[in-house]
Amino acid sequence: GTEEMPPNHLANLAENFTVSLHGLLKNGYGLISTDKPPQYYFSPRRLALIIAGLRTSQPEQHIERSGPALKVAFDAAGKPTRAAEGFARSCGTTVDRLGQKNGKLFFTTVRPGKPATEVIPLAINEALAKVPMPRRMRWSSGNAEFVRPVQWAVVLFGHEVIDCDILGVRAGRLTRGHRYHHPGPIEIKAPNAYVQGLRAAKVWLNDKSRELQAEISRQARHLAHQLDGEPLHSAPDSPLVAEIAALVEWPVALRGSFDPKFLALPEEILVATLETQQRYFAIRDGKTGKLLPHFIAIANIESRSPDEVRKGNERVIVPRLTDAMFFWQKDQSLSLVSLTPALDGIVFQSKLGTLSDKMRRVAKLAAVISRRIGGDGKSARRAAQIAKCDLLSNLVGEFPELQGVIGKYLALHDGEAREVAQAIEEHYHPRFAGDTLPLTRTGQALAIADKLDSLTGIFAIGQAPTGEKDPFALRRAALGILRILIERRLDLNLQDLLERAAAAFDPKLKAATAVASIHEFMMERLRGYYEETGGITPQVFMAVLAREPSSPHDFHERVLAVRDFARLPQAESLAAANKRIGNILKQAGATHKRKIKTSLLREPAEKKLAEALESMTATVTPLLQSNQYGPALAELAGIKDTVDAFFDRVMVMCDDAALKNNRLALLYHLNQLFLRVADIAKLQI
Repeated sequence: GTEEMPPNHLANLAENFTVSLHGLLKNGYGLISTDKPPQYYFSPRRLALIIAGLRTSQPEQHIERSGPALKVAFDAAGKPTRAAEGFARSCGTTVDRLGQKNGKLFFTTVRPGKPATEVIPLAINEALAKVPMPRRMRWSSGNAEFVRPVQWAVVLFGHEVIDCDILGVRAGRLTRGHRYHHPGPIEIKAPNAYVQGLRAAKVWLNDKSRELQAEISRQARHLAHQLDGEPLHSAPDSPLVAEIAALVEWPVALRGSFDPKFLALPEEILVATLETQQRYFAIRDGKTGKLLPHFIAIANIESRSPDEVRKGNERVIVPRLTDAMFFWQKDQSLSLVSLTPALDGIVFQSKLGTLSDKMRRVAKLAAVISRRIGGDGKSARRAAQIAKCDLLSNLVGEFPELQGVIGKYLALHDGEAREVAQAIEEHYHPRFAGDTLPLTRTGQALAIADKLDSLTGIFAIGQAPTGEKDPFALRRAALGILRILIERRLDLNLQDLLERAAAAFDPKLKAATAVASIHEFMMERLRGYYEETGGITPQVFMAVLAREPSSPHDFHERVLAVRDFARLPQAESLAAANKRIGNILKQAGATHKRKIKTSLLREPAEKKLAEALESMTATVTPLLQSNQYGPALAELAGIKDTVDAFFDRVMVMCDDAALKNNRLALLYHLNQLFLRVADIAKLQI
């Protein structure tokens, strides 16, 4: 039990503590005898963990020590040497009690296991010391450190209290209920009585089931529906609901109101004020879709005077909304263009220059990309010039998460073209997994250019992501580029874009040398993209990667085609045949193009394969030229029986050199036809 902990880190803190302690007890101390997963619970003032299947003591440990080699341990007469006697003394025994194995002396001791009640406190403190947390605090005069001061601890082994010290607090069986509704001690007689005991004391514990989050969502929706409205971001799995669940122990929803004049604020600003600063739910009219001058707050108390609590929440929001209105009006008094000189004073990265330097590079690249995807190069250039100016606005200073959104509204206020304004917001997308992608061509071009510039510059100065460290969010940037190209069906040459981005930097940086590393980095992100979306096996990905398509969109089309091909009944046999063909050609050194001579086709099976190949080439080539990879592979699947018959009845590596080379040529052209889509041989596990 602690003082209120940071809500944004509470769920991770509980899960990490659980994983760490369970791992120590099971693998480190050998106390857990079951595979039943642990249960963990948390609320603003407590972390709790229940582990089933504990042994009463550790199992015995058989410890074997290896000693000197026998030829060193005994002399020619078979008498123990000083080496043997010294090893025996170190083991607390005599030489005659030592064993011999693998040409060495050894000694086995049995160490009895420690009681669980002795081991558990050690494991708890060790786990707490390992748990990552944003910042550790010290309190009182002791040396204990935790995210917040610890007030009480309960450690039970069945019905038994383990007398121990946890973070400077003596453990017992007394916990505490709700700070206001049940501040006194609660006796916990056994672990299975913990959750019910706290519920009776007005503490609704959070856990993996999200039952508390579902209750908060239910209450918020119930009140909103009374106004024919819907509360924003009120789904049980939403970050806002999760944060509120980490702030309250007994949720009670209340509906409040504010002056309708604040509805003049852009919706995102109003919602951010309610959610970010107060953790309130904004309400949207179910009929018109517009915001209503009402909100829903989740109190942590069941008040006898709910109207007073409601009024208090209404009073608190007024200065917040007033500040937002003031900042909005102040920001509108200056145009975005007038803020561009100030970007010279904001360093993007010390070796890469200022934000002005960055956006000049981005503007050129965005204009090129925009023209290639059917957009307007001038609009892309203009959007790039003012895309970062809202970082200097008062509202973005107050709500950093609204960068781009504020820029969009200010650009519209300044009279900029709507697509330019929209691109300012869109160029930050996607901001997280599953986020929306830019809709406009200008937004797509600017988003790609901005992310490419960051990737290229940071790689060029040798600060590519390592391990978990990625301060410039380059993994997210790389995946964002790939998602835009694939999901918006933009057929652009990634290698060319990287080279263009590199060429914009100071030659002293030698950014061009980083292009290959960036491309490899992005292909790894692409592999992860397919793993997350599902349905694409590693073999399918590798089959396409082997052909190194230059366009991620083209790569994706091939992946889908190979995925569908791999599901066909002919796929396994044709994959094996392609692998066999590749091996034969490699061994024969037949990697150059040969012309098939019909006069040298002797066996019926090879004649039939040559005819099938000629027919298939005529059918498939137009499909491949128009990137219709799926239909092309479906057609190629029809050659399976002919290929099988060829390998069953024809000796490729025959003694006649002319026949052999002609058959190799036949296989070469067949192989090349498949390779125009992917290396099908990679489908072989």
